[in-house]
Amino acid sequence: MTADSSGTSPAHRTATTSAPRTRILVVGGGYVGLYTALRLQKKLAAELKRGTTEIVVVTPEPYMTYQPFLPEAAAGSISPRHVVVPLRRVLKDCRIVIGEAKAVRHAKKTVTLTTLATEEEGTGAVELAYDELVLAPGSISRTLPVPGLADYGIGFKTVEEAIGLRNHVIEQMDIASSTRDPAVRAAALTFVFVGGGYAGVEALGELEDMARYAARYYHNVSADDMKWILVEASDRILPEVGPEMGTYTVSELRRRTIDVRLKTRLDSCEDRVAVLDDGSRFPTRTLVWTAGVKPHPILAASDLPLNERGRLKCTAELKVEGVDHAWAAGDAAAVPDVTSEDGKECAPNAQHAVRQAKVLGDNIIASLKGQPLTKYAHKYAGSVASLGLHKGVAHVYGRKLKGYPAWFMHRVYHLSRVPTFNRKARVLAEWTLSGLFKREIVSLGSLEHPRAEFELAAGGERPKESS
Repeated sequence: MTADSSGTSPAHRTATTSAPRTRILVVGGGYVGLYTALRLQKKLAAELKRGTTEIVVVTPEPYMTYQPFLPEAAAGSISPRHVVVPLRRVLKDCRIVIGEAKAVRHAKKTVTLTTLATEEEGTGAVELAYDELVLAPGSISRTLPVPGLADYGIGFKTVEEAIGLRNHVIEQMDIASSTRDPAVRAAALTFVFVGGGYAGVEALGELEDMARYAARYYHNVSADDMKWILVEASDRILPEVGPEMGTYTVSELRRRTIDVRLKTRLDSCEDRVAVLDDGSRFPTRTLVWTAGVKPHPILAASDLPLNERGRLKCTAELKVEGVDHAWAAGDAAAVPDVTSEDGKECAPNAQHAVRQAKVLGDNIIASLKGQPLTKYAHKYAGSVASLGLHKGVAHVYGRKLKGYPAWFMHRVYHLSRVPTFNRKARVLAEWTLSGLFKREIVSLGSLEHPRAEFELAAGGERPKESS
């Protein structure tokens, strides 16, 4: 079934209604999707009001997740609600379609998508026509064919995974506190993180800090009873902060009795036993997989040009190479770094994504008006990483910081980057209150099965725990 540019398909009126002359379709509601739509909404306010232009955002979730705050959300320093930005509130002049893009046929200028409504109606996928396309679906976790990973691994890319991991860690401490079986206790208090990039190091640092604090409220569990292990296949962690700060980070983590294993891979995690390629075996009930990301599958399901890594080939103006009316940025795009002398591409991180979105929005408008386009140019400023409360590392504009100054810079930078004044104010208020009061150490694991108690009362069976 097809919804053409006039949007007259009767089978799917939630995604397509009588459309104006020019439809700009944004696939993805992450950094690039949100900021590009926000830029277009601001610059095309008159056109949107007259009805000569329509901006449609197709995204699986009705919110944008500020991922740098996921570790703090997992540690309980920030409320999960304040890590996300509601798209409908921010993009009030855009049409938000909660759905999943399945394929792109740019030759026909259509995107195939499914929504909650198509699932209910049983009509299958529909096609949505567009005049200008922005592909910004982000990335997904990069997994390897490790035995047992699909059964026992825990991801750390969404706010749901972050809160689920927090609940899981506290639940393991509860299990260790109440069991009489030494083997169960040891496995419950062993936490394995695979991947030494930002996500893995920051998640481990924040959660270890939280668990160390929580242990003081257990009569028979201490911080020394817990075993935290970081597994990294390369010879260093946090390559973005440079070799010196990476080495310091390893030393800092080991000082906290965290077992950091470099040049090591996970061979298996079957039967809740993490087996490393150095022969080590760790019975564990917690294995967190943060070993990188890969391009979203929608890119491969398009007729647009990809590079050898599966990302869209783009020009410095953020156009998809070799075609008209198609644009991309962020994780999905291989954008040449014009500030680099050796032909490198821009790193797929938030620092570039937010800035690219501004240029991308302006270039789309320039293209519609027949004006010259602007090249994206931003010299990488550096990186900051949190290692837990009052601990961090930073390498910014050639200056190296560690400990409290780096942690403070991490908070200031990300507070300035999180979208909307509303979220900035709420996050700042939570940080202020957390400095005055004690941490929350409550696990709300039942949130994962909210109907469990009612189903049990109604004669059903209690769902099996995944932990």
